[in-house]
Amino acid sequence: MVGAALSAVFVFAAFAASATAAKCSKDSHCPSDSPCCSLYGECGVGAFCLGGCDPLMSHSFDSCVPGPVCKSAKYSLDSLSDVQSIDKYLGDASKINWQSQGMPAIYTDPSSGKKSTLLTMSKGTVGTLLASTHYVWYGKICSKLSTAQGKGVVTAFILMSDVKDEIDFEWVGVDTSHVQSNFYSQGVTNYKNGNNLTVQGGSTLTEHEYCLDWKPDTLDWYIDGSKTRSLERKSTWNSTSGRFDYPQTPARIMLSLWPAGLSTNEKGTIDWAGGEIDWNSPYMANGYYFARFSEVSVECYDPPSGAQKKGSKSYQYTDERGTNDTVAITDKQVILGSLLGTGEKPGDAPKSSDPKPTGNAATVPGGISGGGSRADAESAAPAAASSTPGVNAPDGNQIVGGADQQNGFYQGGNGNSGSSSTGAGSTVEPRLGGSVLAIVVAIFGLCVL
Repeated sequence: MVGAALSAVFVFAAFAASATAAKCSKDSHCPSDSPCCSLYGECGVGAFCLGGCDPLMSHSFDSCVPGPVCKSAKYSLDSLSDVQSIDKYLGDASKINWQSQGMPAIYTDPSSGKKSTLLTMSKGTVGTLLASTHYVWYGKICSKLSTAQGKGVVTAFILMSDVKDEIDFEWVGVDTSHVQSNFYSQGVTNYKNGNNLTVQGGSTLTEHEYCLDWKPDTLDWYIDGSKTRSLERKSTWNSTSGRFDYPQTPARIMLSLWPAGLSTNEKGTIDWAGGEIDWNSPYMANGYYFARFSEVSVECYDPPSGAQKKGSKSYQYTDERGTNDTVAITDKQVILGSLLGTGEKPGDAPKSSDPKPTGNAATVPGGISGGGSRADAESAAPAAASSTPGVNAPDGNQIVGGADQQNGFYQGGNGNSGSSSTGAGSTVEPRLGGSVLAIVVAIFGLCVL
């Protein structure tokens, strides 16, 4: 974790590139040679300048690549062909809709043949994250999913803006009967914003549909078509800061499974998550925890009245206040030539004859996002434990496979023979006999923790 001021961030050094990165904040912007401030409060180039790049903490507003505008769509998460790993994605949202960190995998239900995406988390990793490449600036966003179970294990479906406005659905693995709803403004932690919502039938055994209906003046949380919570913007006025503490800036959709119960986390975080993670838990299958996502749908709403409309292709900030009236819709589009590029200097695609780069700037940020910074939550009540036994594999089927059982998924080096061009993850298919599922592991260009 970076600290209480950062919302939804765990900063474990999952990537060697970010281990020595300069830090950034509103009072200490990134230097010109590593100008982009990531979601995790570190400076770099390349992937640092894409989704999650904070313009308020970067070297300049132009350091960050403008965010692609909202796109109404229904995404059936039955393939990884639309997913590209963070070390390969260079910003072309016209070709790729999801960016990944960690190890997503495709699961095929042997009884129905239906495919869905698993977010997996094995020992020695910080879980898995899928983030949309397009942003949403108000809309109705829904996801169909079932969650992971166990102490210290958290599944999340959130909206996160580059200035850390945030809207959450979050499932703590020891309480499968509820989902925690929450919202934050510019990364300021306020635990009074949270509210537990009941999930009928539990969140692990059965897939449910969760929706966020986000409008300029109201925000509603839905479960299986029923409104379970409402928030009015007018109720969030902060007289001290002179603004509404209401999520109001373009946000990415983020689906994640992350280890809140790591022993290295703050005590408040571990307590909130129900205790330290058990890496030999009966809720694991084949050495990993998993959450299943089968669909995401997006219905874009119109931008707020009075929005700065200078084009129709991207969102870009114009003022350090980071509020909805400081966001412009522009025609500026930037695609990086390589992971050495930035919003100001995207560069060209490297050629085989080019000399080897000599720069020391970090190119890929680390960490997995959940919902809400818990670093200072020393007094937070621990989640109640569930009595539901056993591993809740999708539709009752056991998931096992061929990843390294002792060391978890290796996330560095060269890919195995089953890797796809996107480097996005793996495929989980039933073998003949139905008792075992094989995983064809596609390796990321990431580094082992």
